[in-house]
Formats: sequence, structure tokens, C-alpha cells
Amino acid sequence: QVQLVESGGGWVQAGGSLRLSCAASGSVFSISAMGWYRQAPGKQRELVARIISGGSINYADSVKGRFTISRDSAKNTVYLQMNSLKPEDTAVYYCNADLRFAHDYWGQGTQVTVSL
Repeated sequence: QVQLVESGGGWVQAGGSLRLSCAASGSVFSISAMGWYRQAPGKQRELVARIISGGSINYADSVKGRFTISRDSAKNTVYLQMNSLKPEDTAVYYCNADLRFAHDYWGQGTQVTVSL
């Protein structure tokens, strides 16, 4: 199994930046992709960004050009650099790990609040 520990959430004014981190441990060789999802109040959880083991990256249209996902393979850590934050980005952000032969694993979530 895989354990995911998130950090970096907080409060920021519109236009500001935050950097989220997600450290994976356990059966890390079983991970085929990692990503960030978010869930705003009253809304469904949605994909923000995802990076697969081969390096391919996908972003939600709403964050393209503002957010950057990256990884440090040596530390089994994925990051989400969030720039030019908007109030619409306010949500709980969850780290996700896709496993080749098992269900996904999720972090505990970290709150991001963007004020006007």
C-alpha cells in the first residue's frame, strides 16, 4: 500500500502563490501516476493536475498557465506550484496516487483559501 502526506495549504490573497507537497511512502514502485484533485464547497471533486511515471502531464483547463505539477523521484514527492491564485481556486486539495494493480490512494487533504 501507499501512504500520502500533504502539506503547504493555507490562506492567500488573490494573485498570490502557494506550493503544495505530497510525499509518498510504502509500495512506491506500484505507483503509475500521481496527481492533485480539489473539491470546493458544493462541488464535485475534480482533477487539477496529474503526472504519470513516464513524465506526461495533464492539467485542468482552469489552471493551465498558472499551476505547475512536478516531482522529485528521489524523495517520492510531487509538488503543485500554484501562482496567480483566484478565489475560485478555494478548495480542499487532495493528493492522489494511481497504483498499477490496486485502487487509488488519497492524502488527507489540505485547505487552500484564496481571498479577494
